[in-house]
Amino acid sequence: MENNDIEFNSRLDLQELQASVSLIRTELAKVIVGQKQLVNLLVTALLAEGHVLLEGAPGVAKTITAKLLAKSLAVDFNRIQFTPDLMPSDVLGTSIFNLKKSEFEFKKGPIFSNIILADEINRAPAKTQAALFEVMEERQVTMDGEKYLLDLPYMILATQNPIEQEGTYRLPEAQLDRFLFKISIDYPNLEEEVEIITREHGLKTSKLDMVTSSLDKAKIMEFQKLILQVRVEANLIKYIAEIIVNTRTNPFLYLGASPRASIAMLKASKAFAAINGRDFVTPEDIKQIAVPVLQHRVIITPEREMEGITTTQVINDILQSVEIPK
Repeated sequence: MENNDIEFNSRLDLQELQASVSLIRTELAKVIVGQKQLVNLLVTALLAEGHVLLEGAPGVAKTITAKLLAKSLAVDFNRIQFTPDLMPSDVLGTSIFNLKKSEFEFKKGPIFSNIILADEINRAPAKTQAALFEVMEERQVTMDGEKYLLDLPYMILATQNPIEQEGTYRLPEAQLDRFLFKISIDYPNLEEEVEIITREHGLKTSKLDMVTSSLDKAKIMEFQKLILQVRVEANLIKYIAEIIVNTRTNPFLYLGASPRASIAMLKASKAFAAINGRDFVTPEDIKQIAVPVLQHRVIITPEREMEGITTTQVINDILQSVEIPK
């Protein structure tokens, strides 16, 4: 039987979503060399309404990638440089007394935008990091008993350097758990390094000016609602649950993943399927997003950490051990 005799009819019209995602990839590729998986995961997180923690050595394009993603979208963008003296009010905002009205008014901080770049988030002290808990989970800020809702769509892109620890404050597990993905960015290979240098040599304008906006707020939110309709079979829901439960019983892990991780895997796999043109999730979708969803939510036992075993290795071992549904 010929292949063209088999027709795949999607329940959802994903053509516009795929075209928009392709446009974002094209725009970012004007500046970013390689890193296709990084771009795919960033778009996946955006559509799944999740936040992302970007981790990598200095100079691997963490900040510029976050800026370029925001530039490719017709949304509001703020960058917050996290420092040891940054206070919660510097991020959230503060109440200021209005002399004309003789009352206090809330002046919104930079956290009120659509996409936030929290640069070097681990340089801020615990009380400032804790100020983001409500923002990340509930998309709101409570100040003086009043709730202020954030404008949707809303996404925090945070960066941190895993090497330099002086003057930094480790993110608490409660905050790490609120990131949909933790994406580790590696160094480019030789060919990519040559391409980076060549492009820089021929640069005639600002890198940000090379990228044009292509997706507005309304369309992003429309796509986010479309993602919710992606089908997930019962055996795949059980597959996700088995992976998560395995992290809690694995002898190499001191801390396993929470139910929030299960929900994160579900949402991310649905978005990942949609950007690949499918209205249903496959086991491969789940495997593709497993490491970025789980690697910051589990902790290696001290003994295994001393042996050089990483969370990525353990997660991959779990994926190998859990039976894939047929």
